[in-house]
Amino acid sequence: MKVLDTPIDGLVLIQPPVFGDHRGYFLESYNSDTFRSVGIDAHFVQDNESCSSAGVLRGLHFQHPPHAQGKLVRVIRGSVWDVAVDIRKNSPTYGAHFGVELSGDNKLQLWIPPGFAHGFYTLEDETIFAYKCSALYHKASEEAILWNDADLQINWPLKSTPLVSEKDEQATPFSRFTTPF
Repeated sequence: MKVLDTPIDGLVLIQPPVFGDHRGYFLESYNSDTFRSVGIDAHFVQDNESCSSAGVLRGLHFQHPPHAQGKLVRVIRGSVWDVAVDIRKNSPTYGAHFGVELSGDNKLQLWIPPGFAHGFYTLEDETIFAYKCSALYHKASEEAILWNDADLQINWPLKSTPLVSEKDEQATPFSRFTTPF
């Protein structure tokens, strides 16, 4: 497993070894010992998967402590522009974001620890996005930050107006956001 640098402390981009031949490929997407050896010591309790058409934008989501989630995200088929925003109030990168293309072809994974809001924009139809969570979903603890807030300056690679849920359209602007982290 190769760990690739990101500009935000705590976010870890992972390139797992992929073994391919004429039959296809094999990769180990998670191994607790290997992840622990690079400083990711998460206990995963829930796996989620979504399938989206091109142009769907989901996020920027997080859960409040004590139900805060760390997420190990990856794309099984298709591709997304994946974004994590640092919402840790004492972090020198508070309000900064990191974006990366995750795809079924590049097999990259992103570890997003608690203290980050997360979202993604699908670049292809039938994109299957999978993520492991370190805490169970807790509806009363969920919150969203407005995905297109001007203060965040996220350069989403939009090809047209994205398809966004009503909940995400009504999310809290970053200027009015008070972090629980």
